Amino acid sequence: MARLVITTGEPAGVGPDLALAAALLDWPAELVFAGDPDFLASRAARLGLALAPSRWRDDEPPVPHRAGTLPVLPLPLGREVEAGRPDPANARYVLGLLDAAAGRCLAGRCDAMVTAPVQKSSICDAGIPFRGHTEYLAAKSGGAQPVMLLVAGRLRVALATTHLPLAEVPRAITRESLERTALVLERGLCEDFRLAAPRILVCGLNPHAGEGGHLGREEIEVIRPVIESLAARGLAVSGPVPADTAFTPASLERADAVLAMFHDQGLPVIKHAGFGHAVNVTLGLPFRRVSVDPGTALDLAGTGRADPGSLFEAIRLASRLGAG
Repeated sequence: MARLVITTGEPAGVGPDLALAAALLDWPAELVFAGDPDFLASRAARLGLALAPSRWRDDEPPVPHRAGTLPVLPLPLGREVEAGRPDPANARYVLGLLDAAAGRCLAGRCDAMVTAPVQKSSICDAGIPFRGHTEYLAAKSGGAQPVMLLVAGRLRVALATTHLPLAEVPRAITRESLERTALVLERGLCEDFRLAAPRILVCGLNPHAGEGGHLGREEIEVIRPVIESLAARGLAVSGPVPADTAFTPASLERADAVLAMFHDQGLPVIKHAGFGHAVNVTLGLPFRRVSVDPGTALDLAGTGRADPGSLFEAIRLASRLGAG
């Protein structure tokens, strides 16, 4: 049975609300919630939830989570929280949640971490360079090669680049980086999703996959040579195909995952296919990490109207991965 540590995310957002909603249900894994106990108790009271935090003890074997319990890995807030208004004074607290969860996973005390959304702008406003969970956790793991994989049912979309300005994307896609990404994706599909010979469909970077070089040469000079090299090594990798045809039903029937070249090439499809229920898996780390797909939804914080479906899906998937 898996032991999962759940970071409650930006305290002014819906992350705490989603975590509290999960605590109300039975789960086949042990759930540990990283956060400030007093704050979580206050948010629970605001939402009318009968939940009282208790200090988590890791010196006992994991037990399935029981509805209505709230075991907490405690960390103190930097400043009192106003729902809907992120405060840079709490940026260190938010990152501390990630550090504590990753540390437990790296030490083997937890089997996987599940992350609620954070407010990137608030962390950056505190003077801390922060591009996202994926990059932060990779740095904390000794420079691991992370790959962001979005999952919505049978649809799996990985990203060759993550949180970059669009103007920087072409320079970031090199033969070396693309090959590493594809290999991490293939290994993750084999090990975590139990696919014996995963079929990976690779998108082009440019419209019409470059139109034979008339709309860009990245497909000719970078993407196709990597695909041919990997295929020669026995991987079921194909492409590059135009992104506007990669996600048609016929193409998806022939693929176990699509490798998109940049964030907004892959994310809109996932959002359309599974908004509120899609999850984000970070492959390539020395531990398993699954995250909700939606953001902090500041306008819904503390209202009880936030949909916890994505967090529930993340917990289900992390439970399976962590138990494997």
